[in-house]
Amino acid sequence: MLAKIFKGIWTGINFSRRLVLNILFLLLVILFFVAITGEEDQVKVANGTVLRLNLNGPIVEEKTYVDPVEAAINDATMGKEAPSEILLDDVIEVINEATKDDRITVMLLDLQKMPSAHINKLKQITKAIDAFKDAGKQVIATGYYYTQAQYYIAAHANEVSMHPYGGVSIEGYGMFPLYFKDALEKLKVTQHIFRVGTYKSAVEPFIRNDMSDAAKEANSVWLTALWNEYKTDVAASRPFDESNFDEDMDVYLAKMQAVDGNSGQYALNNQWVDSLKTSQQIRQQLIELVGAEETGKTFKQVSFREYLSLVKPPVEFDNPITEKVAVVVAKGTIVDGERKAGEIGGDSTAALLRKARLDDKVKAVVLRIDSGGGSMFASEVIRAEVLALKAAGKPVIASMSSVAASGGYWIASAANEIWAAPSTITGSIGVFGTFMTFENTMAELGIYSDGVATTDLAGFSIARPLDDKMSDIIQMSVENAYKRFLNVVAEARNMTPEQVDKIAQGRVWIATQAKELGLVDKLGDKQDAIKAAAELAKLNHYDVKTIKQSLTPQEQMLQDIFGTAAVKSFFAKSDSSHSVLATQANLQSLINQLSSEIDNLKDYNDPQGVYARCLVCNVIQ
Repeated sequence: MLAKIFKGIWTGINFSRRLVLNILFLLLVILFFVAITGEEDQVKVANGTVLRLNLNGPIVEEKTYVDPVEAAINDATMGKEAPSEILLDDVIEVINEATKDDRITVMLLDLQKMPSAHINKLKQITKAIDAFKDAGKQVIATGYYYTQAQYYIAAHANEVSMHPYGGVSIEGYGMFPLYFKDALEKLKVTQHIFRVGTYKSAVEPFIRNDMSDAAKEANSVWLTALWNEYKTDVAASRPFDESNFDEDMDVYLAKMQAVDGNSGQYALNNQWVDSLKTSQQIRQQLIELVGAEETGKTFKQVSFREYLSLVKPPVEFDNPITEKVAVVVAKGTIVDGERKAGEIGGDSTAALLRKARLDDKVKAVVLRIDSGGGSMFASEVIRAEVLALKAAGKPVIASMSSVAASGGYWIASAANEIWAAPSTITGSIGVFGTFMTFENTMAELGIYSDGVATTDLAGFSIARPLDDKMSDIIQMSVENAYKRFLNVVAEARNMTPEQVDKIAQGRVWIATQAKELGLVDKLGDKQDAIKAAAELAKLNHYDVKTIKQSLTPQEQMLQDIFGTAAVKSFFAKSDSSHSVLATQANLQSLINQLSSEIDNLKDYNDPQGVYARCLVCNVIQ
């Protein structure tokens, strides 16, 4: 009888297993069919078409790897959607190709879903937009509202239009991290902080309830420089000067009182927008400008992603004959070990540099950095590969994106030349060590750690208090790491450690200041750095090759089958949210900030617990 029961249970389990596998296989077949049939729908561009530059996602140097199966399941089950990141290079390529395309006569800037972005990335986009205008083509910006980042791009349009009920939010740059000292004390968590540098404020959220005067002084300098650059750039594109930014609350209040609190009229009076129009009015304006599409319901248009599918081949072809300038992207927090694309692992990023070194066709390398640092050990692993490239006779240009500070500067220091955009945040040459012990927290719960060991070192644990002598040893190791950092920079920049120390101390600089201090060689964007690398390698004719992580055969198959675009087209969802100014959005922003601060703890995995990381550098990314 018992045997029959177990046999019945096993039969049920076996049936369920086969059922699940068959369902998954059927889903694979359906998605594969959808992906194939989707490719048959060719994008067509008629004469007089509008390029709708709808940048619906964060602008990044490198896309973060997303597991294709997980993305498909999330889409199918209406779960959390993967971030729809957009490559900065793709945006620039689309605009540049549209500039040369006679079929496209107008560009419509639709930036409603583009989140905040650093001015460095925005500047590269607007440079391409200005070239589009110089070709005799028209640019129109439209939106329900404009955030500060969105308006920076919109300001370069021939006409900036906004919904009558909308508003422009230009607030300047500020930085207000969350501080946890009292919360950690209430949780009975014991902090152990080791640092060097007057301005090394990365650990302040754990040991203070407010920002120190030294941190306020340093941060105010580069935030002001960044704000001045924003005002200068926008004013140069609009019919007003740099004084037309309301920095005083009394002035802002008076202007709003004059228009009875009407944000749209306020923006129009301030000349921030040229017209107040509804979506229907903009649509009719474009129909009259370029003509209607086949149904007659709207204007002839092609979206950003549709046009990208035409100008960017689905599979990149590597010409085996031409010599190459390789680009290796280092984006995100630097952590020890292996990481997928869109993150920096000491071993995985070093492997990309090694791949470039071992490729006979690669004659020079551009290390594109967008990182506030992280693990000191991982940073040194990457720097060693930069030195190996130079030893192999291949020049390396460090090209700084929005931020290349702390560990980000560490890996840049060994390059033949360091290039940065004027607004790049860099420096932060300093180190710290941090970890928490929970002996008091556990005691509150009635949990204790006790025992014996053969040495004083064997009892080291987060469940036990930190020995004072061990604390001294860790502090010495942090101070030694700082000396190493000074020596690394001094040797690379032809300075003395004492000279570096004066501009180090963990202080953050904007690139224009860093150039004057000798931390940066030249100001320029990624393309400038690529040209410089080619010149150092004495290349007249070359291709640019981005070194990427290779997918395993299984990952590649899943990527092909579960292509995000195909999955999204099959499981279409509507997005009804649009007001970032709403109270719910502001509350969500606070929750996201808190979640991000806590999530950062997972990146503290340096083998020795020593970090070269700039926490404040990511505030305005």
